[in-house]
Amino acid sequence: MPPKEAATQETACAKQIVSALAKHAFRRPSTTQDTELLLGFYQRGRNEGGDFDHGIEMALRRILADPEFVFRKEIEPATVKPGQKYRIRDLELASRLSFFLWSSIPDDELLDLAGQNKLHESAVLEAQVKRMLSDPRANQLVTNFAGQWLSLRALQTQVPVTSEFPDFDDNLRQAMRTEAEMFVNSIVREDRSVVDLLKANYTFVNERLANHYGIPNIYGSNFRRITLGPDMDMRRGLLGKGFLLTVSSQPGRTSPVQRGKTVMQVFLGVEPPPPPPNVPDLPKTESTVHGGAKPTMRQQMEMHRSVEPCASCHKIMDPIGFSLENFDAVGQWRTTDDGSVINPAGTLVDGSKLDGVKGLREALLRYSPQFVRVITEKLLIYAMGRGTEPSDMPAVRSIVRDAERGNYKFSSLVLGVVKSEQFQMNQKLMTSNGSGQVASR
Repeated sequence: MPPKEAATQETACAKQIVSALAKHAFRRPSTTQDTELLLGFYQRGRNEGGDFDHGIEMALRRILADPEFVFRKEIEPATVKPGQKYRIRDLELASRLSFFLWSSIPDDELLDLAGQNKLHESAVLEAQVKRMLSDPRANQLVTNFAGQWLSLRALQTQVPVTSEFPDFDDNLRQAMRTEAEMFVNSIVREDRSVVDLLKANYTFVNERLANHYGIPNIYGSNFRRITLGPDMDMRRGLLGKGFLLTVSSQPGRTSPVQRGKTVMQVFLGVEPPPPPPNVPDLPKTESTVHGGAKPTMRQQMEMHRSVEPCASCHKIMDPIGFSLENFDAVGQWRTTDDGSVINPAGTLVDGSKLDGVKGLREALLRYSPQFVRVITEKLLIYAMGRGTEPSDMPAVRSIVRDAERGNYKFSSLVLGVVKSEQFQMNQKLMTSNGSGQVASR
């Protein structure tokens, strides 16, 4: 092939490549200006490096350095007044949607619909959400959302005392995290009710985790789904998962206070009052009660909260924490603590009686609308990249009410968030200069 003809074909090929790269990197249809700019960098690289690949590399470098790639720019309409709300463009909606559900850039289908100004249409948007949730890329939603909401990331830094828990190792830590992610993922993939996060009678284990839980006849490193029989009722839902019980414990022992606080925050969205200053530590475990026996955790806590101001706070958290006391600090089931029989009974502040993890699960199920509200609020925070404000709460409650008709399916909560004013609209800042709002990728 003559050199001139080969060069023409290379340029045409480079044009096609940089145009496609610009479309995905800038998350919008590429323009003639984009293509010409990038072809200039391609040609410079082609001349300097002597080959086609070096030219494409130079164009790619230019894309990666472009502010439109690094930042998500949401442009304010020129006619909007300060303080006025406005609907974001479909291309901006496509980016919000893809980063919410995939933690990545929009694909061609999303960008094409957005370019046609169809994405905001209710039926189209609903179809895209369902398509995206069924895509393998939605695994990122499970990994990142669960890691944030359930504090799964904290498991990596949890280091139980070796002398107390010699069998705990990184393989077990990773197995706990995998179990939690696969469990949450099953709710998403099967579009189950999010209330099943509290009560589902199945889990995912490999041999290492099954041995830790005392589940027989599980072999190999591969995870498989198992049904939890009556003898494994304590493992149902998130309350019985090893990761939650481990991250809510101290390195060397359980912590009813920490577990109570964790359950209140994760499942009920309630922040316990902060501890008063100069709170004394728990009594030394070497001290004895009842004729020389080492005190149980309940006895230590009773001594700790025997006087105000400790008692008023502990009566809120401790019954929740004690109901999980049959799990040790790494989530293994037990019936005694240093030879003393564990008493998991207690009374919640609303007067409800608890008798172990089953009683706590039943109590949380009675508050399932509040649990759904917590998940909805956390999804909105995750989707928007900001905390919620009082003005957001009517939208959260509305999403929960609408989702109730569909038995609180996960997709109904996601759709509620995506269709909300918070997700689809912006408000022009009072001090805006009209140059556009910029959000970090």
